[in-house]
Amino acid sequence: MAVPEGSPTYEPGLRWSEVDRFRPSGGSYGAPVAQGAGFKYDEATLHELVKEWTDLAKEYQDDRFDAELIAVAQPPGREYASGDNAEITRQSGRALMEALDQRVAYCENMAAKYVAALGKYASEDERAASAVNQQPKGIL
Repeated sequence: MAVPEGSPTYEPGLRWSEVDRFRPSGGSYGAPVAQGAGFKYDEATLHELVKEWTDLAKEYQDDRFDAELIAVAQPPGREYASGDNAEITRQSGRALMEALDQRVAYCENMAAKYVAALGKYASEDERAASAVNQQPKGIL
């Protein structure tokens, strides 16, 4: 399967389960920052990113509930094969729970980074507004 040419794109609200992930789409991660590595986003995109990372963390938390059921699986019978199979299933459930916990933490961390970026965005807007308000009023 071929990967499309060009830069990756970001589409707010896009769910990978709803589209072919290798289909080119509109949107943009933002313009590259001239002074170094990274990207810059507008305020609306930052809000959408916070929402999407928070929603993804919630989905992983919901999945963790199901993983707990796997982690406490009981054998269907009282023979050694059923008991051994149930123990392996429980180990898999515990591993899944641990992986989901890591994913929740990652998503929450990403959302926090975008919230911090929004704070910087708001601070810069306030600074710019203050500078504009200090200018003399009227026509010069």
